[in-house]
Order: sequence, then C-alpha cells, then structure tokens
Amino acid sequence: MKHPFSIVIALLLVLPTLKAQDSVSRTRFSGGMMLHSGYLTGRIEAIDHSVEGAPFGLGGVIRYHFINHIRLGGEGYVSKLSQPQGGYIRLGWGGLLVDGYWTLKRWTPYLGFTVGGGSLSTLIVRDGDTKDWKSEPDAMLHNSSVMIIDPFIGVEFALTRAMRLTMKADYIITVANRDCPSGVRLYLGIVFAR
Repeated sequence: MKHPFSIVIALLLVLPTLKAQDSVSRTRFSGGMMLHSGYLTGRIEAIDHSVEGAPFGLGGVIRYHFINHIRLGGEGYVSKLSQPQGGYIRLGWGGLLVDGYWTLKRWTPYLGFTVGGGSLSTLIVRDGDTKDWKSEPDAMLHNSSVMIIDPFIGVEFALTRAMRLTMKADYIITVANRDCPSGVRLYLGIVFAR
C-alpha cells in the first residue's frame, strides 16, 4: 500500500456524510483544547544527563463519531519540560487517534491510542545562563524527530449538550528515540460537541 494516510483521510471525509441509523441528535464530532502537566523522567545517554520534572503544555483534539462507541480523529500538543539555567526539553507531536467510548448519562469514559510523530528539541546549559545576552560557554542544542504511540484513558462530563469537561491521562512511548523523557501526563480541558 503506497499511501495509507490518503485512505484514512478519505475515510475521515466520507464516513461522516453517511446517514446514521440512530436519531439526528447523535453527536457527529467533538473537539477542543486541553492543558497538561505530569511527571517525566529520563536520561540522555550521549551527554550523561538525567532528566526529571513536571512538563507543561497545551494542545487540541478533534474526533469524528462514526458509529456508536468508536471515534476517529487527530490530536496535537506541545509539551515543555524546563531544565536548569534556562534549558528545556520540548516535544511537539501529533497524530491520528482511535478511541472507544461509553455514554453513562452525563459521563463518557473513553480509552484509546494515538499513532503519530513530531519533533524533540533539547537545550541543555551546563555553564552560563540563557537569561543574559552573552554566549554560553557550555550549552548543547539537539533537534530530532520522533515517532510516538500514545495510549490514553479519560472521561468527559457533559456540562451542557454541546460543552463537555474532559480529563485524561496518557503515557507517550517513543519509537527509536531514547532521549525523550517518559512518564504520565494529565490533561484537563473543554470539548465542544455537535
């Protein structure tokens, strides 16, 4: 198969237009923004540097509700973990997601995963400080691409028919890139449904 992503995109465009068997009031899509934090640890072996701390970030999600209990869509986030002396580790990533959900009155628990990729940017300052305009005597900047698999679990609470509070937890697994710190991230946000 030469273009698997073009098949997925075609399905995302065509399937929502097919007539559903249930009522017209069924949710067709949902999307919104989420803030996140958590606790990450890791080690950059090439420079013998240990990493740990709380990342902070922002991102968003859009999901198409194709059939009862199955949603397909995409999500993308930027997550930044600050390092001493003005350094950082920043992961910008996105991908295609699939999740299963169950509606229990106002609560909608869900479980799924995202497959995608992104960019990992690392600035480590061992001597000096990035808050001044002087050259740093010992600083390292490294950029690399990452492929990710991101299992997640969460729950939505319906505030109104169209607005939901969402909470989720994930654990990003990077494929063939050991420099990316790992751990659990917790997300909180608002999702709008139609």
